[in-house]
Amino acid sequence: MKRTKTVSIAQVISDILGENKIADKLAEARIISAWSETLGPLAKPTDELYIKDKILFVKLSSSVLRNELYMMRSTLRKRLNEKAGKEVITDIIFR
Repeated sequence: MKRTKTVSIAQVISDILGENKIADKLAEARIISAWSETLGPLAKPTDELYIKDKILFVKLSSSVLRNELYMMRSTLRKRLNEKAGKEVITDIIFR
């Protein structure tokens, strides 16, 4: 049997991930792992971090840091989405 169309392995993997919606979960995992990389030492007071309905929820133990990050949330959202390679989160809520 002769094949007429060849497909790269990267394309096959991308198709499989897209069909199973695994790509979205991988992008969310990249966002969560990029949190401490993006904030550096400021990420230490982070108690909980999760994504639900394209919103990143961040539970912090420092109210001062919460207010500071609240003012920077659009910049943080943009940086985190850049690290993920696509728009994964639309908002960040600090608690």
